[in-house]
Amino acid sequence: MTFAIPFDNSYAALPPGFYSRLDPKPVAQPSLVAWNRPLADTLGIGEADDATLARVFSGSEVPSGAAPLAQLYAGHQFGQFNPQLGDGRAHLLGEVIGTDGVRRDIQLKGSGPTPYSRMGDGRAWLGPVLREYVVSEAMHALGIPTTRALAAVRTGEEVVREAPLPGAVLTRVARSHIRVGTFQIFAARQDIEALRALYDYTVDRHYPDVTDPADLLQRVIDRQAALVAQWMSVGFIHGVMNTDNCTLSGETIDYGPCAFMDDYHPDTVFSSIDRFGRYGFANQADIIVWNMAQLATSLLQLMPDPEASVEPFTRQVHAMPDVIRAEWEHRFAAKIGISTPRDGDATLVADLLTRMQANQADFTNTFRGLLTGTARDNFTDRAAFDEWEPRWRARIEEEPEPEAQMARSNPAFIPRNHRIEQMIEAATEGDDARFHRLNAVLARPYEDQPGAEDLTRAPLPAERVPATFCGT
Repeated sequence: MTFAIPFDNSYAALPPGFYSRLDPKPVAQPSLVAWNRPLADTLGIGEADDATLARVFSGSEVPSGAAPLAQLYAGHQFGQFNPQLGDGRAHLLGEVIGTDGVRRDIQLKGSGPTPYSRMGDGRAWLGPVLREYVVSEAMHALGIPTTRALAAVRTGEEVVREAPLPGAVLTRVARSHIRVGTFQIFAARQDIEALRALYDYTVDRHYPDVTDPADLLQRVIDRQAALVAQWMSVGFIHGVMNTDNCTLSGETIDYGPCAFMDDYHPDTVFSSIDRFGRYGFANQADIIVWNMAQLATSLLQLMPDPEASVEPFTRQVHAMPDVIRAEWEHRFAAKIGISTPRDGDATLVADLLTRMQANQADFTNTFRGLLTGTARDNFTDRAAFDEWEPRWRARIEEEPEPEAQMARSNPAFIPRNHRIEQMIEAATEGDDARFHRLNAVLARPYEDQPGAEDLTRAPLPAERVPATFCGT
């Protein structure tokens, strides 16, 4: 098979006010770091040598059939509305319909300035590119809806942040890059024609059986409720849940200051820009409701009688916490071996989490330890676990396959923050071995992998990562 990308572009056919058409900016000396061959096969992309892949996926060579553009959107950032954002360092090359029949975007990140760069250089440095590659692919392996990483390329150029750093470009694949903020920009402008075109496009692409804006709102609410419950079930903290980072497809997008918890604490915050904990671990359930309220406000303008629709839209949003709670209870019940939750199971889970918090228990290793018999080893006061364990064992005796349920629900491997930082430090010095090892192990997170036990270890005090940073 010769190299070709079977583009079938539809977003570029929307009115010009949805984007700016422009090519990525070529780089000095592109070199391939990683190429996701299985994903490329799903996308129907043919074979090519590393030099060709590096040129194309650095933005130095625009492939045949591409229609490069930067998308326009707005968004609430930490609760403050910015009326115009857009892709400031990204270019949507186009879309493909994969061998599985799914339409997906192929986007370059760090590919040069656009009209939405807001004085930025449009570039990315190697660290955030490798972080997003590793974490997004790990999330996919965990079974959580997410954008994916197709390629990572060094540019041969430096970018200046606090200091000169090696530049890189990430190729991101998504079911689409339509965000709550995409709806917000046209709603804020009261551009009903554009808002209707976006609604029609979104329905056609993601929800073809949707009947009206209220139905679309409910579908997105359901997907986002399930997504956030999945995040929390693996200890994931997005870190920057702005409305421009919230997709209509229900995929996780933008892995800037994201992190996975080590010790369990519901108030855990890693993002260096989240000074007040708005997007902390436990707050994610509340924030996704807030984000859906912003989507509802935008969609109201498409209703025949917007004023009369305020009350039913409000009811939909206000019902969302119960949807999230049900998803959360299902996910966490599975983590302790329960397939069908019943009254009292949520209390059993909550009691375990309270004891974990008080005893600095590692989130991932404690839940995996319920399966392997090592859970109590994670507690500073092991009696706290011993007091809980008999009630749990009595409950799972009534379950048909508790071990299988726990094995499917509790990963042994997550992208631990200290391992990510060690990988980035090595790659900055030109050593990609840690990067490739992490990807290989994290592709099978639910399997015990002899020889990879070091990647399950919680950080030593000197290895702890107190803060994560935005990729810009």
